[in-house]
Formats: sequence, structure tokens, C-alpha cells
Amino acid sequence: MVIKLDLELDAMAITGESHSQFHVLAVDDSVIDRKLIERLLKTSSYQVTAVDSGSKALKFLGLHEEDDHSNPDTVPSVSPNDHQEVEVNLIITDYCMPGMTGYDLLKKVKESSSLRNIPVVIMSSENVPSRITRCLEEGAEEFFLKPVRLADLNRLKPHMMKSKIKNEKQGDQEKLEKSEIQSEQQKQPPSQPQPQPESQPQPQQSPLLQQPNNNKRKTMEEGLSPDRTRRRYNGITTMV
Repeated sequence: MVIKLDLELDAMAITGESHSQFHVLAVDDSVIDRKLIERLLKTSSYQVTAVDSGSKALKFLGLHEEDDHSNPDTVPSVSPNDHQEVEVNLIITDYCMPGMTGYDLLKKVKESSSLRNIPVVIMSSENVPSRITRCLEEGAEEFFLKPVRLADLNRLKPHMMKSKIKNEKQGDQEKLEKSEIQSEQQKQPPSQPQPQPESQPQPQQSPLLQQPNNNKRKTMEEGLSPDRTRRRYNGITTMV
């Protein structure tokens, strides 16, 4: 078995097939299985980061959960300050691990809006159909039975290529939308302040017009008053 594996590794190395542009995060609590998958991936010229637990995988991905662990509906989020500098193109994880299982890790990744496009592959030494179906329905791309072989790894590249193209299209779409928003903002003229309506001055009345009407009436009554001064000449009363 070991001789056959070494021959397969040498054959893969001689072909010169390079996938160095892809980075794989391998998760397995078993030292032997973790070293084996790491060796297979590196022989296939993949960049590899190997961790021994699901929690360490989340930490490497920059994924953190809210403080309230009692709420099962809590959605994890990505902290920009903690996110890894190296892009992860695929996650391959063991199913049976203490603490956080591979299925739990799969759910955490798929619930994250920033990481859900990363392909996830599950490995297990137990061929349980219900377990396989459960993982595939949750979003796993593949389910490998251990021990993993080089022929299995040949099925990884299409998933990574698909994810990479999808991420590039999504990035281009976001750039296009941002450019359109900036273009619309530049076309809009700056808002002008609304002019305040000028108050019309109230016409001032002439002092003569402000006199009470009773003055005019008084003047007219005086002109028609019968008590005007009369003069008498030789017994004749004369109206003046």
C-alpha cells in the first residue's frame, strides 16, 4: 500500500501539473490522516494550510460567532481585522471530530455571506448514506471515503475553478454597480438653496387720511348750522 502510494505521488510530481494558484484548507483531528491529505495536496501543487479542529479552521478563516452561543440561529460573521491574508479556495474536512464536527463547520461556512462560495469537501472513514446525503444537502461539493486517493483530488479542481469564476463575476458586478452609482451622482447638479419670499411693504396711509371721519362730519354740520350769526337792519333780519 505504501509503495503504491509513493509511486502515485511520484507520477503526479513528474507530470508537472500545477495548481499552485489554489489554496486548500485541510481540517482533520487525526495526525496521520491530516499528514496524508496534506502530502497529497502538496504533491498536486496546491498550497495547503492544515489545522486539527473546526474551531481553528474558523479562526483561520476570520469567522467568529456572537457571544450568545445559546441561540442556534446565530449567524457567524467575518471580522476584516482577523481575516486571513491568503485566499482559501477550498476546504476539505473530516466529518467526525471532537467539539465541532465537519458537518458543523460546513454549516458555519455556508451561513456566512462572505465565505459561502468556498467549496467544502467532507471526508469520513464510515460509509453512512444518511450522513452523506445530509452533508450534500447542506452544500458540500463532495463526500470522500478515507483513505483519500489522488484520483479523488482530481475532482477538486473543477469546484475551485467554478468558485473562482463566480467570485470574479461577483467582484466585477460590484465594481460596475459602484461605478454606475458614482456616475449618477456626478450627473446630478448640486442642490441650490431655495430663495426666501420677500415680504411686501405695507403702504402707509397719509396723515390726512388717518383723521377720523367724524371730523369731516363735524365740519359739514357746522356749515349747515342754523345758529349762524344774524345781523338786524331796521327790524329786518338778514342772513349772513
